[in-house]
Amino acid sequence: MKSKADVVIIGGGVSGCSLAYNLARAGIDVVVLEKKYLSSGATGACGAGIRQQWSTKENATLAIKSVKIFEKLSKELGEDIDLRQGGYLIIIHDDKGMKQSEKNVEMQRSLGLKVDILEPKQINDIVPILNVKGMQAIGATFCPTDGHANPFKTTFAYANAAKRHGAKIYTHTSVVDIKLNRNKISEVKTDKEPIKTNTVVNAAGVWSKEIAEMIGVKLPNIPFRKEIMVTERLKPMFEAMVISFKDGIYFSQQMEGQIIGGIPIPEERSGYKIIPTFSFMKHMSKTLTRYAPVLKHVNMLRHWTGFYDVTPDARPILGEINGVKGFIQCNGFSGHGFMLSPMVTKLLSDFIVEGKSSDILESLNLDRYKDKKIVKEVSVVG
Repeated sequence: MKSKADVVIIGGGVSGCSLAYNLARAGIDVVVLEKKYLSSGATGACGAGIRQQWSTKENATLAIKSVKIFEKLSKELGEDIDLRQGGYLIIIHDDKGMKQSEKNVEMQRSLGLKVDILEPKQINDIVPILNVKGMQAIGATFCPTDGHANPFKTTFAYANAAKRHGAKIYTHTSVVDIKLNRNKISEVKTDKEPIKTNTVVNAAGVWSKEIAEMIGVKLPNIPFRKEIMVTERLKPMFEAMVISFKDGIYFSQQMEGQIIGGIPIPEERSGYKIIPTFSFMKHMSKTLTRYAPVLKHVNMLRHWTGFYDVTPDARPILGEINGVKGFIQCNGFSGHGFMLSPMVTKLLSDFIVEGKSSDILESLNLDRYKDKKIVKEVSVVG
């Protein structure tokens, strides 16, 4: 195990591995520490969606630029990440939702995104199996360049490419402490050997709060259990991801034919709960078959849990902590880290390598919570 590195990244999910790739490619001596295995956290439990339809400009910008990276990523990394752009169909249920959607679309179009507001009669042109009346839909928004990719393949493709450029990745290695010297990062202690470094990136997902507490930094992140299910394989029926911010449901059909999706249970509370619930199965089945009655007799094969690392405004916390030199945040994605990771890690890499900041890094810094003048992201499922 290396005893020294320019940068130590804590967390072996898609963000940690993507950042390691970007840094190693730039000639930075980088180490990734993962307490279990790569993709063992939120990355490996996510719904694999990639969307650009958001209510805040920062999230929309990060997503739009991430999609451009995703589109070339298989070729760049030399491994197929199974990118499929079937679009996102976001269901609108009432006048309040329509007004918000119109506002969102105006902003998204100003950023160059191709997105439309559909009338109810157009919904089945995108996803034929949907029951428009059962969903109580008065319309929808649709962006054809939204889609899916395989989170495991993406993470391992990044990790393999990072290692080819000299990065070291240590799995089953826990961080037990971080040392400071005059408010500057000086060392990371693991359950194996210590690593001297001047820069630590906190990309530990819902455990980022615990990592920050090692040096007295308080993050507002809160863990929320999210449950997901997958069905048996079916014949191809639709390509788009269907989501509803009001009902909290999302579902899509994968290339192999399975329906994958999730929904929050009404009684869910914050905390590190990992046991799947029967309540989810009932709520998901009832809502999914209201949206698509044709799925009524389909078998659910597997059901698992993951975590959302939720911030007060549902936007990530990025960049260096003021007052602690070399302690950089890459967390708080509130369930959307996979889809934002390509551009987020490019911005952080530019900051670490060149000292180059950006409007997005500054607006998403932890300091934004001090004056409490925050803009909440409302386009969130669950």
